[in-house]
Amino acid sequence: MTETPQRTSPRQRTYEEVEVGDTLPVVTYPLPVHRLVLAAGGTRDYTAIHHNDAYARATGAPAMYANAILLQGMWERAVRDWIGSAGTVRALRGFRMRRFTLVGSLARVEGTVVDKRRERETGVVEIAMRTLVEDAVTVGPGTVVVTLPG
Repeated sequence: MTETPQRTSPRQRTYEEVEVGDTLPVVTYPLPVHRLVLAAGGTRDYTAIHHNDAYARATGAPAMYANAILLQGMWERAVRDWIGSAGTVRALRGFRMRRFTLVGSLARVEGTVVDKRRERETGVVEIAMRTLVEDAVTVGPGTVVVTLPG
């Protein structure tokens, strides 16, 4: 039996060490049928376009595709792994699905720090985010606003 490697806890990032222009590690997501079906069930989004290829094609889509909650979760995972457990996600802005993120594709989530500021004692960082498939943006650009300790 093969063991599945355990994810390690993300390193805690501090406000002082972050600079505008820093990039988050890229996170990739293979999107097989199984993942889309689980996401549809897990988010209770039973709309057939997210788990039934024939139905999605009948509506004019090229194939079944990821739902918004799964796509938002991809952004959150990339950000949370980067900020660490003491950081918080304050806002998600400009999240826009530009193209279908289709079954069978490999989605790539990227982020770049575009602003950092102090709001009273709180370190606030804005991260420009996007999701790409084969170098075409499928989601975004948008911004995730986070707080960091320090």
